[in-house]
Amino acid sequence: MKTASLNIKSIIMKMKSNIKFLAIIAFLGVFLNSCDDDDDASFAAPVISDVELGIGNNHIAYLGADVHIELEVVAEGTINTIDVEIHDEEDPDGWEYEITYDEFSGLLNTTFHKHIDIPSDIATGDYHFHFTVTDMEGNQTTIEEELEIQQLDDTENPVIAITTSPETDATFASGETISITGTLTDNFELAGMIVALVRTDDSIADADVSGSNTSVIVMMHTHDFTYANNFDFTASIEVGAAMDNNMTPAAIEGDNAWQSGSYYIITKPSDANGNGAISQHYPINISL
Repeated sequence: MKTASLNIKSIIMKMKSNIKFLAIIAFLGVFLNSCDDDDDASFAAPVISDVELGIGNNHIAYLGADVHIELEVVAEGTINTIDVEIHDEEDPDGWEYEITYDEFSGLLNTTFHKHIDIPSDIATGDYHFHFTVTDMEGNQTTIEEELEIQQLDDTENPVIAITTSPETDATFASGETISITGTLTDNFELAGMIVALVRTDDSIADADVSGSNTSVIVMMHTHDFTYANNFDFTASIEVGAAMDNNMTPAAIEGDNAWQSGSYYIITKPSDANGNGAISQHYPINISL
């Protein structure tokens, strides 16, 4: 009886051992399968939408000027690079432009807005525009658009008419709003404008006031106009605001951080042929 009892206990012990072994095998199978699933995880290709090529999405660029490009990008796998290419549709030896942007790397989405200079000495005619987004997983999406490059004989600058502005040397405290209004007109077609608040002591040349200059405070920046040759505008900003009014709002900090002192407002429009105008300076003071 003792021998039989020992045999039964031995069998039970082996069965328990086998069950544990099988359980471990099953667990490893599930774990490895889960890892495989993770390795096989994929993201949808980037999505490109709301494309604007040229002023008002007219798909036209002009010799010696720049072409406006703006669109939306969404990438589940996060953006790695963005490539832009323009080439002559009929002449393989004609003008070609290629550039790779990596400044958007790591973003899930972005508003892409750039201006590309068109040389003044290339052939007019039909060109191809390619825009490619590559994500971190290697997925790519490319769109192609037609772009016509034209010669535009226009040397007239836009005209600025300021309607209302702060009193000369008026002082603004934190929380108060600085505003300026006016009208822009052009004999052909407006292309862009910026209204900026500039610190007098920074001695920034008027030509260097732009949406990409991080030393100025952008009150307004746009390339969208209801009518091609005239535009009524109101530009304003609150003293002490955390963000500016650039096309993509940026933090007001560092080089352009708010300070007490002397400032001035300046307005700069440009037209489709690259002609520009600069308003007078409208001096104000800020007291924080």
